[in-house]
Amino acid sequence: MSENQKNRCEQSMEKYFFQASAEDFKKIPGVSIAYWTSKSIIQSFESGSRLGDHLDTAQGMKTLDNERFIRRWQEVSFSKITKKTVSDKQWVPINHGGGFRKWYGFHESVLKWFNDGEEIKSLAKEKYNSVTRTVTGMGHYFENGITWSAISSDLISVRKFGEGFIFTNAGMCAFGSEKKQDISMALLNSKVGVEVLKILAPSVNFGPNQIGEIRIIDLNESAHIVHINSKKLVVLSSEDWDFYETSWDFTNPPLLKLYHRQHLISATYMRLHSYWRDMTLKMQRLEEENNRIFIDAYGLQEELTPEVASKEITLTCNPYYRYSGNKSEDELSALLQSDTMKELVSYTIGCMMGRYSLDEPGLIYAHSGNEGFDPTRYQKFKADDDGIIPLTDKEWFSDDAANRLEEFIATAWDAAHLEENLGFLADNLSPKKGESSRETIRRYLCDSFYKDHTQTYKKRPIYWLFTSGKQKAFQCLVYLHRYNEGTLARMRTQYVIPLTAKLAAHVNKLEQDKDASTSTPEIKKLEKEIATLHKQQAELSTFDEKLRHYADQRIPLDLDDGVKVNYGKFGDLLADVKAIMGGANE
Repeated sequence: MSENQKNRCEQSMEKYFFQASAEDFKKIPGVSIAYWTSKSIIQSFESGSRLGDHLDTAQGMKTLDNERFIRRWQEVSFSKITKKTVSDKQWVPINHGGGFRKWYGFHESVLKWFNDGEEIKSLAKEKYNSVTRTVTGMGHYFENGITWSAISSDLISVRKFGEGFIFTNAGMCAFGSEKKQDISMALLNSKVGVEVLKILAPSVNFGPNQIGEIRIIDLNESAHIVHINSKKLVVLSSEDWDFYETSWDFTNPPLLKLYHRQHLISATYMRLHSYWRDMTLKMQRLEEENNRIFIDAYGLQEELTPEVASKEITLTCNPYYRYSGNKSEDELSALLQSDTMKELVSYTIGCMMGRYSLDEPGLIYAHSGNEGFDPTRYQKFKADDDGIIPLTDKEWFSDDAANRLEEFIATAWDAAHLEENLGFLADNLSPKKGESSRETIRRYLCDSFYKDHTQTYKKRPIYWLFTSGKQKAFQCLVYLHRYNEGTLARMRTQYVIPLTAKLAAHVNKLEQDKDASTSTPEIKKLEKEIATLHKQQAELSTFDEKLRHYADQRIPLDLDDGVKVNYGKFGDLLADVKAIMGGANE
């Protein structure tokens, strides 16, 4: 080996060679052999105070049966959810983990806690002869705090939550004064926090003990800046979380907020997109300022920089975070625009169903059995009479989803610009060559909406797709919360039986057109359409028989049982039965 080769080899080896003192390891809680750790971080374990001395870190309960006790909040009657310690309501919000999202969010689940958790405690006592062995952290139930997922694939992400929550072992929590919560959350969400946790929790299992051992350095006058920054970051993140209908604090889509709305949906979206970009940049600046303060305080200027990558700004309106993969800026922008239009369609369906209203913000009807439904709360855009919305490839019914969506757009925006607005909406729903905007919208509703809806609600849909089968002779959406024992009978008499007659009449007309035609291409086209209609007629006849069977049973639903149980009560009348019933509660 030449002298130059030897020198290069030695230089290369230096990159992977560390010198560390065994005495330094003893300064780290648990004596972690973190040989790569800088002396500045090791010094923090001597000079800093334990996070656990500032906040009470706690592990939440094990329910012992998540399928029985946990629901997504949209599944149950909203009137049965409470945030109070003592209540006769059935369900309470829980912190139950979640993905990578900082500052606020993942308020998705509720826990069955009737009579102070009587059933959960009874099960714990039955299995272990002890309540406190599995129902842990009770002293902090319903307090405000910060939470994080117990297990992560990579980075920790800590979020704020208010009063009224219980927490499970999937969503660890810490409690204390608001200022200490905010500063601790900022540290954990910073680059410094990530580096320290690489030592304390190398397996990315973030238990209360590991989090409690993080050292907090005195920030002096910068502590106030971090506190204020944290509050601003929580506000930004909560605003973003509430943009979407999966939040229980959702009011209406940002496209419909007055300070964004223009005459054209395209102009409205451009204004909204600019607002979202500003939100993302503001959050990035605040996080980088926090990073800079912590890096300086811990003396890590040689090891860390304050910059935060765009994909780590955890706002759903930030496409760099929302979408995975190596996509270009144009691709990301197109995805965000398309999804925003799909979210508008979803909200429109919600207004048709009576879940939302253009007259009032937030949830209007999310109870059970259509009881207490008040039609007078829907003046600008009327809710459907029965919560049954047909999805058809042709305009068989005046109140089908496509016609009602057109009515909604003409109401929510300037009716004079209806065609432009329908065109912009259709352009973002994967139009096919030669389709009109109305044809694209109708096809999206028939073929793709339910798939998107099921994905949005994580296989716990609230609008259920009844379908005759592959030929799609008849499809309709039924709002879970408005379903009652007469819904199937009404579906049959109002839609299926009339459609049977309409199909027969249309076949007769096409047969007459074929007999009268002298054009071979036209005759072939008509024969193909007639053959398709015959298949649909046969499918619809079979569906009608099954529908009558289930309608005669007048099947009741208990929303407390959840979507998974209730979805299986209708045989194969519903779409995607195996996928819905096979998905486990998180």
